Amino acid sequence: MKITLTEFVTLDGVSQGPGSPDEDTSDGFTRGGWLVPHIDGTFVRRASDWLDLADGLLLGRRTYEAFARDWPKITDPADPFAGRMNALPKYVVSNTLTEGTWNPTTVLTGDPVRTVAALKSRPGRELQIHGSARLGDTLLSAGLVDTLRLVIAPTVLRTGRRLLTGDGDASGLRLTHHEATPNGLLLLEYQTTGQAPQAEYAGVTAFV
Repeated sequence: MKITLTEFVTLDGVSQGPGSPDEDTSDGFTRGGWLVPHIDGTFVRRASDWLDLADGLLLGRRTYEAFARDWPKITDPADPFAGRMNALPKYVVSNTLTEGTWNPTTVLTGDPVRTVAALKSRPGRELQIHGSARLGDTLLSAGLVDTLRLVIAPTVLRTGRRLLTGDGDASGLRLTHHEATPNGLLLLEYQTTGQAPQAEYAGVTAFV
């Protein structure tokens, strides 16, 4: 399977609490819900298209517990996500959980890189990480992420937990799709290309 990392971020790279003011108030964060004012039909359709590609969800403990609390409560038959989110196999990376409550769930213990690499080797389409920024950061630096999808909101928070701040190797990316929605969300899709390249600037004539 391919591993796909989908993240909602602000222009200054904050990924914490996009969905509501009380979604994630850890470390005193009070500016949650920053994505919601910019959601529109184009974003919903693209996010639904992405979810169509999933054969499973790969989550860290924090995100898993929030999703397990909230998604089963969504019973509106018109909701384009709830049925699939609830039905898809869930894999939660944790050394503290012993079992999951959001079925079907498999708890992956031990070293995250090793256990996820074993899961990735199975046949299938996409194993999707939603949220779970710390897990995503670890797997990206380990070279296990194949696709990175970013939804960038036109806002600057200046506080909150930021995406991709951990130690590890530099990651090269190739832009494969970009789109702006009517409400100003920027949808970017990248394929990973291994180690990030470096070069020395030799003048503009080298590029024309």
